[in-house]
Amino acid sequence: MSYATERRSNPTAWAAFWVGLLGLILMPIPLFIGFFLGGGLSIVAAVLAVIALLKGLARSGKGIAPVVFAGIFVLLTWGGISIGGGIVW
Repeated sequence: MSYATERRSNPTAWAAFWVGLLGLILMPIPLFIGFFLGGGLSIVAAVLAVIALLKGLARSGKGIAPVVFAGIFVLLTWGGISIGGGIVW
């Protein structure tokens, strides 16, 4: 495969990034709405991040940066939920 036709990005990683970011943004909505929306999306983002990480490692590390950010978003969402975000706020 030539350099011009080689895909340099990891679409699954970018999907994990955007879903994780959306989950983090929706998490602070009170009355369990943020818990279900943000928490549910963060679980989807975590699954996508694991898949993207495995794909990126198989491609010698290409496209792993969005996976790292998606993981950070997931951890922030779970941390926010654990202190009451989406439930009480």
